[in-house]
Amino acid sequence: MNRKEYSQKWLSGLRPTVSRSGAVERSVRSILEAVRREGDPAVIRYTRKYDQTRLTASQLRIRPERIKESYRHVSPAAVEALRFAADRIRLFHERQKISSWSYEEQQITLGQLVRPLSRVGIYVPGGKAAYPSSVLMNALPAKVAGVPEVVMCTPTPRGDLNPHLLVAADLAGVDEVYTVGGAQAVGALAYGTRSIARVDKIVGPGNIYVATAKRLVYGVVDIDMIAGPSEIVVIADDTADPRFIAADLLSQAEHDEDAISILITPSETLVRKVRTQIKTQIGRLSRKQVIVESLRRSGKIFLVRDLAQAVAMANAIAPEHLELAVDRPESLVPMVKHAGAVFLGHYTTESLGDYVAGPNHVLPTGGTARFSSPLSVDDFIKKTSLLSFSREGLSRVKDAAIRIAEMEGLEAHAHAVEIRIK
Repeated sequence: MNRKEYSQKWLSGLRPTVSRSGAVERSVRSILEAVRREGDPAVIRYTRKYDQTRLTASQLRIRPERIKESYRHVSPAAVEALRFAADRIRLFHERQKISSWSYEEQQITLGQLVRPLSRVGIYVPGGKAAYPSSVLMNALPAKVAGVPEVVMCTPTPRGDLNPHLLVAADLAGVDEVYTVGGAQAVGALAYGTRSIARVDKIVGPGNIYVATAKRLVYGVVDIDMIAGPSEIVVIADDTADPRFIAADLLSQAEHDEDAISILITPSETLVRKVRTQIKTQIGRLSRKQVIVESLRRSGKIFLVRDLAQAVAMANAIAPEHLELAVDRPESLVPMVKHAGAVFLGHYTTESLGDYVAGPNHVLPTGGTARFSSPLSVDDFIKKTSLLSFSREGLSRVKDAAIRIAEMEGLEAHAHAVEIRIK
Protein backbone atom coordinates (compact mmCIF):
# COMPACT_ATOMS: atom_id res chain seq x y z
CA MET A 1 0.00 0.00 0.00
CA ASN A 2 1.50 3.36 -1.04
CA ARG A 3 1.43 6.55 1.07
CA LYS A 4 -1.62 8.00 -0.73
CA GLU A 5 -3.66 4.80 -0.31
CA TYR A 6 -2.65 4.61 3.37
CA SER A 7 -3.64 8.24 3.91
CA GLN A 8 -7.07 7.71 2.35
CA LYS A 9 -7.67 4.58 4.44
CA TRP A 10 -6.56 6.41 7.61
CA LEU A 11 -8.89 9.34 6.92
CA SER A 12 -11.85 7.13 6.06
CA GLY A 13 -11.53 5.50 9.47
CA LEU A 14 -11.85 8.81 11.30
CA ARG A 15 -15.45 9.47 10.35
CA PRO A 16 -18.28 6.95 10.29
CA THR A 17 -19.62 6.36 6.80
CA VAL A 18 -22.96 8.12 6.47
CA SER A 19 -25.17 6.32 3.97
CA ARG A 20 -28.11 8.06 2.37
CA SER A 21 -31.19 6.16 3.37
CA GLY A 22 -33.39 5.43 0.38
CA ALA A 23 -36.40 5.21 2.66
CA VAL A 24 -35.68 8.65 4.15
CA GLU A 25 -35.24 10.23 0.74
CA ARG A 26 -38.44 8.69 -0.63
CA SER A 27 -40.37 9.91 2.41
CA VAL A 28 -38.93 13.43 2.12
CA ARG A 29 -39.64 13.61 -1.63
CA SER A 30 -43.25 12.64 -0.95
CA ILE A 31 -43.61 15.35 1.72
CA LEU A 32 -42.01 18.03 -0.46
CA GLU A 33 -44.19 17.18 -3.44
CA ALA A 34 -47.34 17.28 -1.30
CA VAL A 35 -46.38 20.69 0.10
CA ARG A 36 -45.56 21.97 -3.41
CA ARG A 37 -48.98 20.84 -4.74
CA GLU A 38 -51.26 21.48 -1.77
CA GLY A 39 -49.56 24.17 0.32
CA ASP A 40 -51.00 24.76 3.79
CA PRO A 41 -53.19 21.60 3.96
CA ALA A 42 -50.10 19.39 3.48
CA VAL A 43 -48.08 21.39 6.01
CA ILE A 44 -50.90 21.06 8.56
CA ARG A 45 -51.36 17.34 7.85
CA TYR A 46 -47.68 16.46 8.31
CA THR A 47 -47.40 18.67 11.40
CA ARG A 48 -50.26 16.74 12.96
CA LYS A 49 -48.68 13.40 11.95
CA TYR A 50 -45.11 14.03 13.08
CA ASP A 51 -45.46 16.62 15.85
CA GLN A 52 -48.86 15.56 17.22
CA THR A 53 -49.92 19.19 16.96
CA ARG A 54 -53.26 20.24 15.51
CA LEU A 55 -53.14 23.64 13.85
CA THR A 56 -55.23 25.68 11.47
CA ALA A 57 -53.65 27.80 8.76
CA SER A 58 -54.21 30.91 10.87
CA GLN A 59 -52.30 29.32 13.75
CA LEU A 60 -49.12 28.52 11.81
CA ARG A 61 -47.63 31.94 12.48
CA ILE A 62 -46.87 32.92 16.06
CA ARG A 63 -48.46 36.23 16.95
CA PRO A 64 -46.02 39.09 17.75
CA GLU A 65 -47.76 39.52 21.12
CA ARG A 66 -46.90 35.93 22.05
CA ILE A 67 -43.26 36.53 21.18
CA LYS A 68 -43.21 39.53 23.51
CA GLU A 69 -44.96 37.50 26.21
CA SER A 70 -42.15 34.93 26.08
CA TYR A 71 -39.95 37.30 28.10
CA ARG A 72 -42.19 36.64 31.10
CA HIS A 73 -41.28 32.93 30.98
CA VAL A 74 -37.52 33.44 30.83
CA SER A 75 -35.35 34.57 33.73
CA PRO A 76 -33.81 38.07 33.55
CA ALA A 77 -30.37 36.43 33.74
CA ALA A 78 -31.16 34.30 30.69
CA VAL A 79 -32.40 37.32 28.74
CA GLU A 80 -29.25 39.23 29.64
CA ALA A 81 -27.04 36.30 28.56
CA LEU A 82 -28.80 36.10 25.19
CA ARG A 83 -28.58 39.87 24.75
CA PHE A 84 -24.86 39.79 25.63
CA ALA A 85 -24.25 37.04 23.05
CA ALA A 86 -26.35 38.82 20.42
CA ASP A 87 -24.38 42.04 20.82
CA ARG A 88 -21.06 40.23 20.39
CA ILE A 89 -22.25 38.22 17.39
CA ARG A 90 -23.66 41.35 15.74
CA LEU A 91 -20.44 43.30 16.32
CA PHE A 92 -18.28 40.58 14.78
CA HIS A 93 -20.46 40.26 11.70
CA GLU A 94 -20.63 44.02 11.18
CA ARG A 95 -16.93 43.79 10.27
CA GLN A 96 -17.74 41.40 7.42
CA LYS A 97 -19.93 43.84 5.49
CA ILE A 98 -18.83 44.88 2.02
CA SER A 99 -20.11 47.67 -0.22
CA SER A 100 -20.78 48.16 -3.90
CA TRP A 101 -17.83 49.52 -5.88
CA SER A 102 -16.92 50.73 -9.35
CA TYR A 103 -13.99 52.21 -11.27
CA GLU A 104 -13.49 54.04 -14.56
CA GLU A 105 -10.94 53.56 -17.31
CA GLN A 106 -11.13 55.78 -20.41
CA GLN A 107 -14.89 55.94 -21.10
CA ILE A 108 -15.56 52.53 -19.50
CA THR A 109 -17.16 52.05 -16.07
CA LEU A 110 -17.02 48.65 -14.39
CA GLY A 111 -18.13 47.63 -10.94
CA GLN A 112 -20.07 45.39 -8.64
CA LEU A 113 -23.42 45.93 -6.95
CA VAL A 114 -23.83 44.32 -3.52
CA ARG A 115 -27.44 43.66 -2.52
CA PRO A 116 -28.95 41.66 0.36
CA LEU A 117 -31.25 38.73 -0.33
CA SER A 118 -34.90 39.73 -0.06
CA ARG A 119 -36.23 36.95 2.16
CA VAL A 120 -34.39 34.27 4.16
CA GLY A 121 -35.74 31.28 6.06
CA ILE A 122 -34.11 29.95 9.23
CA TYR A 123 -34.77 26.43 10.43
CA VAL A 124 -34.35 25.96 14.19
CA PRO A 125 -34.82 22.63 16.01
CA GLY A 126 -37.58 22.99 18.60
CA GLY A 127 -39.37 21.30 21.46
CA LYS A 128 -37.51 20.65 24.71
CA ALA A 129 -34.14 20.32 22.94
CA ALA A 130 -34.07 23.93 21.80
CA TYR A 131 -31.03 25.95 20.80
CA PRO A 132 -31.45 29.73 21.08
CA SER A 133 -27.79 30.16 20.09
CA SER A 134 -28.73 28.71 16.70
CA VAL A 135 -31.32 31.46 16.27
CA LEU A 136 -28.75 34.16 16.99
CA MET A 137 -26.03 32.68 14.78
CA ASN A 138 -28.31 32.28 11.77
CA ALA A 139 -30.49 35.37 12.03
CA LEU A 140 -28.00 38.06 13.03
CA PRO A 141 -25.68 37.77 9.97
CA ALA A 142 -28.76 38.01 7.76
CA LYS A 143 -29.93 41.15 9.52
CA VAL A 144 -26.44 42.68 9.44
CA ALA A 145 -26.39 41.98 5.70
CA GLY A 146 -29.62 43.98 5.38
CA VAL A 147 -32.09 41.18 4.63
CA PRO A 148 -35.50 42.86 5.09
CA GLU A 149 -37.45 39.67 5.81
CA VAL A 150 -36.00 36.95 8.04
CA VAL A 151 -38.48 34.20 8.90
CA MET A 152 -38.04 31.29 11.28
CA CYS A 153 -39.60 27.84 11.31
CA THR A 154 -39.40 25.68 14.43
CA PRO A 155 -41.32 22.52 15.33
CA THR A 156 -43.56 22.48 18.38
CA PRO A 157 -44.02 18.79 19.22
CA ARG A 158 -47.22 18.37 21.21
CA GLY A 159 -47.45 22.14 21.31
CA ASP A 160 -44.19 22.55 23.26
CA LEU A 161 -42.62 25.88 22.29
CA ASN A 162 -39.46 26.88 24.13
CA PRO A 163 -39.69 30.55 25.20
CA HIS A 164 -35.91 30.97 24.95
CA LEU A 165 -36.21 30.52 21.17
CA LEU A 166 -38.76 33.30 20.95
CA VAL A 167 -36.66 35.67 23.05
CA ALA A 168 -33.62 34.94 20.87
CA ALA A 169 -35.71 35.50 17.74
CA ASP A 170 -36.90 38.85 19.07
CA LEU A 171 -33.38 39.95 20.04
CA ALA A 172 -32.06 38.94 16.61
CA GLY A 173 -34.78 40.85 14.75
CA VAL A 174 -36.57 37.86 13.20
CA ASP A 175 -39.63 39.18 11.37
CA GLU A 176 -41.90 36.10 11.31
CA VAL A 177 -41.98 32.86 13.33
CA TYR A 178 -43.89 29.74 12.28
CA THR A 179 -44.66 26.62 14.34
CA VAL A 180 -43.70 24.21 11.59
CA GLY A 181 -40.82 21.73 11.52
CA GLY A 182 -39.43 18.83 9.56
CA ALA A 183 -39.33 18.41 5.80
CA GLN A 184 -42.71 20.15 5.53
CA ALA A 185 -41.17 23.36 6.89
CA VAL A 186 -38.37 23.20 4.33
CA GLY A 187 -40.95 22.62 1.59
CA ALA A 188 -43.07 25.56 2.74
CA LEU A 189 -40.04 27.86 2.78
CA ALA A 190 -38.85 26.66 -0.62
CA TYR A 191 -42.15 26.59 -2.54
CA GLY A 192 -44.33 28.94 -0.53
CA THR A 193 -47.88 28.40 0.70
CA ARG A 194 -50.81 30.72 1.29
CA SER A 195 -49.59 31.31 4.86
CA ILE A 196 -45.80 31.10 4.41
CA ALA A 197 -44.27 33.07 1.54
CA ARG A 198 -41.33 31.43 -0.23
CA VAL A 199 -37.78 32.48 0.61
CA ASP A 200 -34.57 32.92 -1.35
CA LYS A 201 -32.38 30.87 0.99
CA ILE A 202 -32.79 28.35 3.82
CA VAL A 203 -30.22 28.08 6.61
CA GLY A 204 -30.01 26.26 9.91
CA PRO A 205 -29.47 22.75 11.33
CA GLY A 206 -31.90 19.87 11.51
CA ASN A 207 -32.24 16.09 11.62
CA ILE A 208 -31.69 13.78 8.66
CA TYR A 209 -35.16 14.58 7.24
CA VAL A 210 -34.47 18.32 7.35
CA ALA A 211 -30.98 17.90 5.89
CA THR A 212 -32.33 15.69 3.10
CA ALA A 213 -35.11 18.17 2.34
CA LYS A 214 -32.61 21.03 2.12
CA ARG A 215 -30.50 19.02 -0.29
CA LEU A 216 -33.51 18.23 -2.47
CA VAL A 217 -34.81 21.81 -2.71
CA TYR A 218 -31.41 23.27 -3.53
CA GLY A 219 -31.75 24.99 -6.88
CA VAL A 220 -35.30 26.11 -6.13
CA VAL A 221 -33.72 28.06 -3.26
CA ASP A 222 -30.18 28.41 -1.99
CA ILE A 223 -29.08 26.65 1.22
CA ASP A 224 -26.18 27.17 3.62
CA MET A 225 -24.72 23.65 3.83
CA ILE A 226 -25.55 20.04 4.60
CA ALA A 227 -24.15 19.73 8.10
CA GLY A 228 -22.76 16.44 9.35
CA PRO A 229 -21.92 15.35 12.91
CA SER A 230 -20.12 17.97 14.99
CA GLU A 231 -16.37 17.45 15.46
CA ILE A 232 -13.33 18.75 17.32
CA VAL A 233 -9.60 18.17 16.98
CA VAL A 234 -7.42 19.25 19.92
CA ILE A 235 -3.67 19.63 19.39
CA ALA A 236 -1.95 19.74 22.77
CA ASP A 237 1.54 19.67 24.25
CA ASP A 238 2.96 19.15 27.76
CA THR A 239 1.83 22.62 28.84
CA ALA A 240 -1.84 21.69 28.43
CA ASP A 241 -3.99 21.01 31.49
CA PRO A 242 -5.41 17.47 31.08
CA ARG A 243 -8.58 18.56 32.88
CA PHE A 244 -9.22 21.21 30.23
CA ILE A 245 -8.53 18.81 27.34
CA ALA A 246 -10.81 16.12 28.74
CA ALA A 247 -13.58 18.65 29.36
CA ASP A 248 -13.39 19.91 25.77
CA LEU A 249 -13.47 16.41 24.29
CA LEU A 250 -16.44 15.50 26.48
CA SER A 251 -18.30 18.70 25.59
CA GLN A 252 -18.09 17.79 21.94
CA ALA A 253 -19.09 14.18 22.53
CA GLU A 254 -22.31 15.19 24.30
CA HIS A 255 -23.78 16.61 21.07
CA ASP A 256 -24.84 13.17 19.86
CA GLU A 257 -23.60 9.64 19.36
CA ASP A 258 -22.02 10.51 15.98
CA ALA A 259 -19.99 13.50 17.26
CA ILE A 260 -16.25 13.21 16.67
CA SER A 261 -13.67 14.04 19.38
CA ILE A 262 -9.95 13.73 18.59
CA LEU A 263 -6.80 14.54 20.56
CA ILE A 264 -3.44 14.77 18.77
CA THR A 265 -0.34 15.16 20.93
CA PRO A 266 3.37 14.30 21.07
CA SER A 267 3.11 13.78 24.85
CA GLU A 268 2.60 10.25 26.22
CA THR A 269 2.22 11.72 29.70
CA LEU A 270 -0.65 13.93 28.55
CA VAL A 271 -2.38 10.97 26.91
CA ARG A 272 -2.42 9.05 30.18
CA LYS A 273 -3.62 12.03 32.19
CA VAL A 274 -6.38 12.92 29.72
CA ARG A 275 -7.68 9.36 29.75
CA THR A 276 -7.82 9.47 33.54
CA GLN A 277 -9.62 12.82 33.49
CA ILE A 278 -12.19 11.56 30.99
CA LYS A 279 -13.06 8.68 33.31
CA THR A 280 -13.26 11.05 36.27
CA GLN A 281 -15.36 13.76 34.62
CA ILE A 282 -17.73 11.61 32.62
CA GLY A 283 -19.48 10.29 35.72
CA ARG A 284 -20.69 13.78 36.66
CA LEU A 285 -22.36 14.53 33.31
CA SER A 286 -26.07 14.17 32.64
CA ARG A 287 -25.58 13.01 29.03
CA LYS A 288 -23.19 10.24 30.04
CA GLN A 289 -24.77 7.58 27.83
CA VAL A 290 -24.56 9.76 24.72
CA ILE A 291 -20.95 10.67 25.51
CA VAL A 292 -19.87 7.07 26.09
CA GLU A 293 -21.36 5.97 22.77
CA SER A 294 -19.86 8.95 20.93
CA LEU A 295 -16.39 8.23 22.30
CA ARG A 296 -16.77 4.54 21.50
CA ARG A 297 -17.66 5.29 17.88
CA SER A 298 -15.48 8.27 17.05
CA GLY A 299 -13.28 9.23 20.00
CA LYS A 300 -9.59 8.98 19.12
CA ILE A 301 -6.19 9.90 20.55
CA PHE A 302 -3.17 10.08 18.24
CA LEU A 303 0.38 10.12 19.60
CA VAL A 304 2.63 11.90 17.08
CA ARG A 305 6.28 12.77 16.64
CA ASP A 306 5.93 16.54 17.09
CA LEU A 307 3.53 19.47 16.72
CA ALA A 308 4.31 19.85 13.02
CA GLN A 309 3.06 16.33 12.41
CA ALA A 310 0.02 17.09 14.59
CA VAL A 311 -0.92 20.06 12.43
CA ALA A 312 -0.37 18.02 9.27
CA MET A 313 -2.83 15.42 10.59
CA ALA A 314 -5.32 18.15 11.51
CA ASN A 315 -5.07 19.59 7.98
CA ALA A 316 -5.82 16.16 6.57
CA ILE A 317 -8.91 15.90 8.80
CA ALA A 318 -10.03 19.50 8.07
CA PRO A 319 -12.08 19.65 11.28
CA GLU A 320 -15.02 21.85 12.15
CA HIS A 321 -13.26 22.99 15.36
CA LEU A 322 -9.50 22.99 15.93
CA GLU A 323 -8.06 23.81 19.34
CA LEU A 324 -4.36 24.64 19.68
CA ALA A 325 -3.76 23.93 23.37
CA VAL A 326 -0.03 24.52 23.23
CA ASP A 327 2.57 26.86 24.70
CA ARG A 328 2.81 29.15 21.64
CA PRO A 329 -0.35 28.60 19.61
CA GLU A 330 0.29 31.60 17.34
CA SER A 331 3.38 29.85 15.97
CA LEU A 332 1.20 27.02 14.61
CA VAL A 333 -1.41 29.21 12.92
CA PRO A 334 0.60 29.74 9.69
CA MET A 335 0.71 25.94 9.29
CA VAL A 336 -3.06 25.52 9.61
CA LYS A 337 -4.66 25.16 6.17
CA HIS A 338 -8.06 23.59 6.77
CA ALA A 339 -10.38 24.21 9.74
CA GLY A 340 -13.77 25.79 10.30
CA ALA A 341 -12.60 27.71 13.37
CA VAL A 342 -9.30 27.77 15.25
CA PHE A 343 -9.17 28.26 19.05
CA LEU A 344 -5.84 29.48 20.40
CA GLY A 345 -4.45 28.82 23.86
CA HIS A 346 -5.38 27.01 27.04
CA TYR A 347 -8.35 29.24 27.97
CA THR A 348 -10.07 29.42 24.59
CA THR A 349 -12.48 26.53 24.90
CA GLU A 350 -14.62 25.68 21.89
CA SER A 351 -17.73 26.29 24.01
CA LEU A 352 -17.04 30.03 23.82
CA GLY A 353 -17.32 29.83 20.06
CA ASP A 354 -20.68 28.11 20.36
CA TYR A 355 -22.22 30.93 22.36
CA VAL A 356 -20.56 34.24 23.11
CA ALA A 357 -17.25 34.77 21.32
CA GLY A 358 -18.81 36.43 18.28
CA PRO A 359 -17.67 34.43 15.21
CA ASN A 360 -20.36 32.22 13.74
CA HIS A 361 -20.72 28.70 15.11
CA VAL A 362 -22.24 27.40 11.85
CA LEU A 363 -19.10 25.77 10.47
CA PRO A 364 -18.17 23.30 7.73
CA THR A 365 -18.12 19.66 8.86
CA GLY A 366 -17.11 16.32 7.41
CA GLY A 367 -13.88 17.62 5.91
CA THR A 368 -15.63 20.35 3.91
CA ALA A 369 -13.44 22.96 5.61
CA ARG A 370 -11.07 22.12 2.75
CA PHE A 371 -13.26 24.23 0.45
CA SER A 372 -15.98 26.01 2.44
CA SER A 373 -16.27 28.66 5.14
CA PRO A 374 -18.28 29.53 8.26
CA LEU A 375 -21.71 31.10 7.83
CA SER A 376 -21.23 34.83 7.37
CA VAL A 377 -22.73 38.04 6.06
CA ASP A 378 -21.55 36.92 2.60
CA ASP A 379 -24.14 34.12 2.70
CA PHE A 380 -26.95 36.67 2.75
CA ILE A 381 -25.87 38.97 -0.06
CA LYS A 382 -25.59 38.63 -3.81
CA LYS A 383 -23.29 40.42 -6.18
CA THR A 384 -24.24 41.87 -9.56
CA SER A 385 -21.70 43.00 -12.13
CA LEU A 386 -22.02 46.56 -13.48
CA LEU A 387 -20.82 47.51 -17.00
CA SER A 388 -21.03 50.82 -18.87
CA PHE A 389 -19.32 51.64 -22.24
CA SER A 390 -19.45 54.87 -24.16
CA ARG A 391 -18.95 54.78 -27.96
CA GLU A 392 -15.30 55.63 -27.40
CA GLY A 393 -14.97 52.90 -24.77
CA LEU A 394 -16.52 50.36 -27.13
CA SER A 395 -14.03 51.35 -29.84
CA ARG A 396 -11.13 50.49 -27.53
CA VAL A 397 -12.20 46.86 -27.03
CA LYS A 398 -14.20 46.02 -30.17
CA ASP A 399 -11.46 44.30 -32.15
CA ALA A 400 -10.64 41.77 -29.43
CA ALA A 401 -14.34 41.13 -28.76
CA ILE A 402 -15.06 40.52 -32.46
CA ARG A 403 -12.09 38.19 -32.88
CA ILE A 404 -13.03 36.06 -29.84
CA ALA A 405 -16.65 35.84 -31.07
CA GLU A 406 -15.37 34.64 -34.46
CA MET A 407 -13.12 32.06 -32.76
CA GLU A 408 -16.19 30.63 -31.08
CA GLY A 409 -18.29 30.70 -34.27
CA LEU A 410 -20.81 33.13 -32.80
CA GLU A 411 -21.41 35.49 -35.70
CA ALA A 412 -24.34 37.29 -34.09
CA HIS A 413 -22.16 38.21 -31.10
CA ALA A 414 -19.61 39.82 -33.39
CA HIS A 415 -22.36 41.59 -35.33
CA ALA A 416 -23.81 43.06 -32.10
CA VAL A 417 -20.45 44.81 -31.57
CA GLU A 418 -19.86 45.81 -35.20
CA ILE A 419 -23.29 47.37 -35.72
CA ARG A 420 -22.63 49.89 -32.95
CA ILE A 421 -19.41 51.09 -34.59
CA LYS A 422 -20.71 51.24 -38.16
